[in-house]
Amino acid sequence: MIAIITGDIINSKTSDPKIWLHALKGSLNRYGLEPKVWEVFRGDSFQLETKPKQALEAAFLIKATIKQFKNIDVRLAIGIGDKTYESEKITESNGSAFVNSGECFEGLKKTTLAIKSPNESFNITMNLMFDLVLLTIDSWTATSAKLIKTALENPDLNQEQLAKLYGSTQSNISKGLKRGGIDEILKLLYYYETQIKKI
Repeated sequence: MIAIITGDIINSKTSDPKIWLHALKGSLNRYGLEPKVWEVFRGDSFQLETKPKQALEAAFLIKATIKQFKNIDVRLAIGIGDKTYESEKITESNGSAFVNSGECFEGLKKTTLAIKSPNESFNITMNLMFDLVLLTIDSWTATSAKLIKTALENPDLNQEQLAKLYGSTQSNISKGLKRGGIDEILKLLYYYETQIKKI
C-alpha cells in the first residue's frame, strides 16, 4: 500500500511562482527525489508518493508551507491503494492509489483536503475530521502557517527552543501554536496513524 497526494495551488495566477515554488519543492523533497517520488506539473499542480502513515502529516506540512505566503492556498487529495506500474516519473506510474487520488481530487469542491481509500467507513470518518480541522487551518495567517510548519518539521523542539529559533518568547510561541491548532492537528495525526494500519 502507498499513498498518492495530488494537489494544486489555489490563486496561483495571482502570485509569482518564484515566491512559493522553491518552498513547495523543499517540502516535497523531505519524502524523496524528483521525479520518481514527486513532480510538479502544469506549473501549479503536483503529485507526491508517501507511505500511507506519513500522508496526512505531509498534507499538513504542504498546507503550512503554502499558507505562509499571502493570498494563496492549496487543494490536496490523498489516495490510498497499490501501485501496479512504476515509471521513472510519478506522473506516469499507475495503480489504485493513483486512481483514488485522482477521483478524490476531482471531488474536491468546497473543501481543500480529502482522502479516499478502499475502506469507505474510514473515508467517511477521516473526511469529517478533516472538515473540522480545516475550520482552523483554512484561516491560518502567514505567521501561524510558518510557525506550524516549523513545529511539524522539528517535532523534537519544545516551545523554548522554538522561541529561540524565532527570537521570540515562549509565551508568544505558545499562543501562536494554540491559535494555529497544533494540539488538535497532533491528535488527529495520532488518530489517523492508528486507523490507517487497519486498512
